[in-house]
Amino acid sequence: MNLDHLLSSLVYLGACFIVFALGHWVFVLFRRNYAIQSELVDKDNVAFALVLCGYYLGLTFSIGGVIAGPSAGLENDLIDMLVYGPLAIILLNLSALINDRFILNEFNIKKEILQDQNCGTGVVEFAVFVATGLNIFGALYGLGGSIFTAVAFWVIGQTVLVLAGKYYNLITNYNIHEQIEKDNVAVGIGFAGALIAIGNLLRAASAEHFTSWQDNLMTFALFMGIGVILLPIARTITDRILLPGRSLADELVNQVKPNQGAAFLEASSYIGASFLITWCI
Repeated sequence: MNLDHLLSSLVYLGACFIVFALGHWVFVLFRRNYAIQSELVDKDNVAFALVLCGYYLGLTFSIGGVIAGPSAGLENDLIDMLVYGPLAIILLNLSALINDRFILNEFNIKKEILQDQNCGTGVVEFAVFVATGLNIFGALYGLGGSIFTAVAFWVIGQTVLVLAGKYYNLITNYNIHEQIEKDNVAVGIGFAGALIAIGNLLRAASAEHFTSWQDNLMTFALFMGIGVILLPIARTITDRILLPGRSLADELVNQVKPNQGAAFLEASSYIGASFLITWCI
């Protein structure tokens, strides 16, 4: 690595830290009635810590969509960072509002996080931010697009993420909202894995260089069609192969103490399968 390359890398990294700091400020601004320091330090609120960690990871992925890929030169790259960095922050925070309204819409999320310190809700919120960040990464990545195409693929991806949340509830034989509201962390972990897996598929589906709406939407539809098949298959694999002779649903909801280990197996099977799909297609 020569000196010029090192200096350029430091400039890119500095620009990323500036955008990240802006993203943190926007998070605080949107949640002015949250006593963040008190929740993290005084109350040791793990549920809120999960939300914050998810936001930071989602923000990191969102910024990554701006800086990843071929360079157009330092000056042009910094201009892109100036334009698309704030756009990524706006989309991430808008996504939070949308997801809270449509994915976990059967109870008061703020109450569950701050008053009940419900880690089941916290881990789902963590996953929602990560999945959204992956979606934004794909929407902002690639050559040949524009702000319009980036926002369009974000909208499509956000719609898919909401529908995937509804779909997941349909393929389980229990109500995920009811279980999470009862502080069932295991159910939250399983659901979180499914959301992150869909987010990873959205990243791959949207990250193709833009050639035409027809070509890119066909690629997007291919990834998402496989994703619809992925969820029940991954769950069946976990149920039949990783937990032979046991029912995953029973382990998650019909135990005195819900089995979080089984939930992590479910979540990892979703996420692992999503990576295998994106590498093979």
